[in-house]
Amino acid sequence: MKIGLQVVLGLFSVIPLAFAALGLVSGMAGADPATPVSAAIDNQYRYMSGVYVLVSFLLWYAIPKIETHFRLISFICAALVIGGLGRLVSHLTVGPGTPQQWAGMFIELGSPILLVWLWFVVRSARA
Repeated sequence: MKIGLQVVLGLFSVIPLAFAALGLVSGMAGADPATPVSAAIDNQYRYMSGVYVLVSFLLWYAIPKIETHFRLISFICAALVIGGLGRLVSHLTVGPGTPQQWAGMFIELGSPILLVWLWFVVRSARA
C-alpha cells in the first residue's frame, strides 16, 4: 500500500514540474500562443510556475518517508484543492480553459483521495 502511494505521488509530481518548467521558460505564450498577453499576466504566470516547482520538490521530500509526512501532504493537498476551486470558478464565470487545465482541475479537486490513501498508510505503519 505504501509503495503504491509513493509511486503514484512520484508520477503525479512530474506533472506540475513539467508544466512549471514550461511556464518558467515560455511564460503565458506557451500556454496559449494565440492570445496576446499583458506583461503583468505573463509575470504572474511565471511566478505561479515557480510555486508549482516547489510543490514537486515538497512531494519528493515527503515521498521516501511518506508515513511521517501526513501534515505536509495535507497542506499540499489543501493548496491543490484551493487552486482547483479557483479553476472551477474560472471555468464557470469566464469559460473553459485548455484541455490541460481541465485535467489539472480534476487532479487538483481529486487530490483528497490520495490523502485518504495516505491516512491508511499512516495507520498501518503505526500498527
